[in-house]
Amino acid sequence: MASAQNQKTHLEKDPININNYPVPLSPPLPLISKDIELSRALTASSKSSVFSLDKSDVLFEDEWLLALNKHQGVYCETVLASVPSLLSDSTHNDSVQLGTQAKKMELHLANRLDRDTSGVILITKSHKVAAKLVKAFTDHKVRKTYIAFCVGQAPNWTKITVKSGHGRSKFGAWRVYSTVDVGRTLPGGSSVRDMETLFEVLSINGKECNREMSDLNVDVKEKSLNECDGNKVEVMVRAFPRSGRTHQIRLHCQYLGIPIRGDVKYEGVYEWDGIVYDGHELHAESLSFEHPVTGSPVVIHAPLPLWATKVIASSSE
Repeated sequence: MASAQNQKTHLEKDPININNYPVPLSPPLPLISKDIELSRALTASSKSSVFSLDKSDVLFEDEWLLALNKHQGVYCETVLASVPSLLSDSTHNDSVQLGTQAKKMELHLANRLDRDTSGVILITKSHKVAAKLVKAFTDHKVRKTYIAFCVGQAPNWTKITVKSGHGRSKFGAWRVYSTVDVGRTLPGGSSVRDMETLFEVLSINGKECNREMSDLNVDVKEKSLNECDGNKVEVMVRAFPRSGRTHQIRLHCQYLGIPIRGDVKYEGVYEWDGIVYDGHELHAESLSFEHPVTGSPVVIHAPLPLWATKVIASSSE
């Protein structure tokens, strides 16, 4: 009976490790995520044909770069495809001339956000600039901050740094691995890579957290013991990823026992307080870097979404 229940809980089970591959420390994908994620993907795809950018979406622009505020439920590729039309519709230059320039531009995504993650997305206008920014991201010279609305157990920390491994399991899902497994080969030929995130609590249940709580450092070597006892709270955190792994913040929030609201792939609640959520609540708040051409410091902020604005405003009252 217990075995049948477990099969209903997750899409995949970790088999006996007969090939001596590293064993993931975060759980497999919940069964509920399969249909929900498919539905969300189909909705986002159907919107792509009618999607368009507005000048209000522009956060920064110069001759070489364009920063936009990506909305939840939109693929990065959809945003990129809409950039030429946005530039052609510009009112600060002749539209025909600018439209021609837009077509000649070598537009590239300098960073990517998950479909349901909102916030700063950076686009380069030439191959040369793109190469420089790729190197800056690879060398961890771009500072990023995110805001996440989580639902789970109440943290006993004000700040926490999580270091772990990151990689794909046998079933293709991104999982958390032990730091001692970094560099080891995974099924499919990839390897475990290092992953590090600093989190700070902004509020708990809409109120500023106790600043006397401890600061912690977690070097992940075993499965998370942070299972919620049923008394879930709302936790707003700011995240500072020090590496750039796929689903990094989402995975580390799951590991800490505070999965992001709406993030059904990583155990986040699908329905909360009588509301069903169409996507996870994670926002790319800012990017800071040295301009790849001028060398000047650039800091780009995206306006907070409504779910973050309400909580942060109430916690500061």
